[in-house]
Amino acid sequence: MHARAPAPEFPADLGWVNASNAPHVADLRGRVGLLWFWSYDSVNCWNLVPDLRYFEDKYHDGLTVIGVHCPKYPRQCGDEPLLRAVNRHRLRHAVANDAGFRVWRQYGVEAWPSVALIDAEGRFAALFAGEGRRAEIDARIAQLLDEAALHDLRVYEPTPPAQRPEPRRALSFPGKLLADGKLLYVSDSGHHRVLECRHDGRVVRSFGSGDAGFGDGDAAHACFDDPQGLARLDNALYVADRGNHAVRRIDLADGRVETVLGTGRAGRSRPDRADRADPRRTALNTPLDLCAFGGELFIAVAGQNQIWRFDPGAAQVSVFAGSGELGLVDGSAVDACLAQPSGLGVIARHLVVADAAASAVRWVNVDEGRVDTAVGFGLYESGDATGAHGDVRLQNPLAVAVDPRGTVYVADSYNNSIKLLNRKSGDARPLRLRYRLHEPGGLSLAGNLLWIANTNLHEIACVDLATGMVRRVPVGED
Repeated sequence: MHARAPAPEFPADLGWVNASNAPHVADLRGRVGLLWFWSYDSVNCWNLVPDLRYFEDKYHDGLTVIGVHCPKYPRQCGDEPLLRAVNRHRLRHAVANDAGFRVWRQYGVEAWPSVALIDAEGRFAALFAGEGRRAEIDARIAQLLDEAALHDLRVYEPTPPAQRPEPRRALSFPGKLLADGKLLYVSDSGHHRVLECRHDGRVVRSFGSGDAGFGDGDAAHACFDDPQGLARLDNALYVADRGNHAVRRIDLADGRVETVLGTGRAGRSRPDRADRADPRRTALNTPLDLCAFGGELFIAVAGQNQIWRFDPGAAQVSVFAGSGELGLVDGSAVDACLAQPSGLGVIARHLVVADAAASAVRWVNVDEGRVDTAVGFGLYESGDATGAHGDVRLQNPLAVAVDPRGTVYVADSYNNSIKLLNRKSGDARPLRLRYRLHEPGGLSLAGNLLWIANTNLHEIACVDLATGMVRRVPVGED
């Protein structure tokens, strides 16, 4: 598009998942419009959300933000899953379901995420692709608002929020899980806390104030932001604190929370053990899962398409696998490409990786430092199929769990299912459950019990693998 051409109007039949009155470009006259184009699976889109909140707060008297969702996967095309994603990310502006990419094409968008700006006269003013461009967008918004005021066009009334919130429940979008023979730890991600529970769902302790934030301290006052992966070493529980781009440690003796890795902001460091940098000054981008192995932690750093290795005792961190490029490329750990790794497990001397953006499961040999693909065929090769290795297709897998026999349980999240992967043959079969799953995001195995974070239904389910029986676990409902 050419700058300052009239901005295209939204198609009349465009669906809006959280707005009762459909927005129109014509209604933005006197205000600056910010359209952001996103797909709710994308870590890069997640990282733009704090910028949007910043703009909405700073320019509440002249800016209207509108989301345009353009899906990568078939699962994302419906209004229901999109509304869940809108609520999970706490969006407070109108969001369109542009499943046919009509608005995307009208505005000449080529990448997720992108931001288009419309001036106060309804003309297209700018297009920004990618995350990390807050300063540029901020300056352009300010310029356009000043321009509107100079020509006596500016409208100062705030835009009413658009909301269709989730029902209030004991859990909110639970993410990852960690179970042992007696206890279950739950990342109650939407409530920004971590729960320690008995197997019957009774909460023993809660870590985190429940308010999104970044602060260390005792269990009641420390703050998390969308906590995800959990791993235990000795008497400490480690948490992948996604929204804070950090790893936090909970002392299970006294419940105190402290930051051990990360600055609280997204970054793109490439740490090496030789540089002995302070892990608390080492920025990382969107950690989603953790696993403990040999006294160390391995971290799925989804925003950098890498797996990091962290020794808490020595306070040393390094990149273990992934060049940083998004892709599905096997080979030596330093040269291989990962694609938004989101779940980790351990089998023998290998890490098992749910490589979400490639709809793949990868093996990483810890001793040899080599990455291989178990199942998966590329960034845009997804589906829902089991059987022989070459026929298996997944859709944005988010978690894995491994049993002692080497069977890998995969949370095939956008297929609303659990698949069982044979380590040796690469064949897969479904875990048949008489139970509804809705984008499961976490798995943990303890004995014959498989624990499932049924994320979009705000609940935990437990499968007795010996009998096939499934029960809903009433976490926090006593």
